[in-house]
Amino acid sequence: MKRSILWFRNDQRLADNAALAAALATSQEVLPVLIMEPRQAAASPYGFSRLGDRRAQFCHEGHVDLDARLRATGSALLVRRGDPASILQELASRWGTRTVHAQRLFAWEEQQQQQAVAAVVDLRLNEANTLLHADDLPFSLERLPHVFTAFRKTVEKDFTVRHAIPEPAHIPTPQDWVDAARSDDSALYTPAPSDPRAVLRFTGGSSAAQERMAHYFGEAEHLGRYKETRNGLLGADYSSKLSPWLATGAVSAREVYHAVKHYEQQHGANESTYWLIFELLWRDFFQFSAAQHGRRIFLRNGLTGKSITATTDARRFAAWCEGRTGQPFIDANLRELLHTGWMSNRGRQNVASYLVHDLGLDWRMGASWFERMLLDYDPCSNWGNWQYVAGVGHDPRVGRRFDPVRQAAMYDADGAFVKLWT
Repeated sequence: MKRSILWFRNDQRLADNAALAAALATSQEVLPVLIMEPRQAAASPYGFSRLGDRRAQFCHEGHVDLDARLRATGSALLVRRGDPASILQELASRWGTRTVHAQRLFAWEEQQQQQAVAAVVDLRLNEANTLLHADDLPFSLERLPHVFTAFRKTVEKDFTVRHAIPEPAHIPTPQDWVDAARSDDSALYTPAPSDPRAVLRFTGGSSAAQERMAHYFGEAEHLGRYKETRNGLLGADYSSKLSPWLATGAVSAREVYHAVKHYEQQHGANESTYWLIFELLWRDFFQFSAAQHGRRIFLRNGLTGKSITATTDARRFAAWCEGRTGQPFIDANLRELLHTGWMSNRGRQNVASYLVHDLGLDWRMGASWFERMLLDYDPCSNWGNWQYVAGVGHDPRVGRRFDPVRQAAMYDADGAFVKLWT
């Protein structure tokens, strides 16, 4: 019997999973495992855990859903905690295989993780969860344009999105593995209380992701108004809210793209349908940038190497984190994040600008707080966007400051959002 291990990472789904497809194509039996690495929940340089309770719970819900979907195919998910290289080497030895299939990830820690695993087993990395396959780009990753607009205009000249891979009906897994697999990692999490003010009850896993897509792309035609409503602050449907599931890989970028194309066939294309694809391209840009620049996306001077002046004042930072700056619009957005794990795109731009340009704090402090708190934390997008605001990343402009008073007047004219979170 030819066996292979399927190492789930940020790909909590069976549909459009290239690593799963490769394992099924080359193996008679597949052994699914997900490994939680302790350092990714360790303390940040600023004294708080990198993994907050809400994001931990969202990930846990995704693990439970993934196990249930695997069991429906005759398989099961083993969840382990520890060093991936050590665990995979031990499992490979015990189960008589050296082959491990996994999704490629582009962020620095994940690249280091891949190298360590490849040193002890036959690691076969499959395509990342991006809209565009890296092999289909009109340039190598080493020659990625420095500005997003140049990237977008170049790739849109010859736009190729591959077909999504269907979900398999059966995954052959040894019964001993299925019987022994334990995926209940709830003891590692402290359930976070829900807040009735939240824009949406986010539940982890691909089942919830598919439900959200069916709702947003469904009969109410929310997608058709996305361009006009995407800067909203209140309610479930001013934006797609798919980013948490994209971050955990519970849905793929290609699945979202093809759902948009199906919507266009039914209701017609417009600026809004294009704009959602535009946002997926932004996500791709940050993914490919992380692959190109490695650990530089985490450095204070960023991609530019430009020297910046900033403080690490702990008291000022704590007030920002807790929504106690005294600026109502900024505080409301930060309290929403604190109590729900979510913040709108408009809110994120404003609170990041305020930390960097008004409080004069090191942008990495804000990026680390977002890592802890955001349900949709993704290292490539998070750190890339913070560098963008701080003027040390891909944005050619400097001094990208948002005036919170003017922003509140434009996007919360009646004060309803600030009132909700006061």
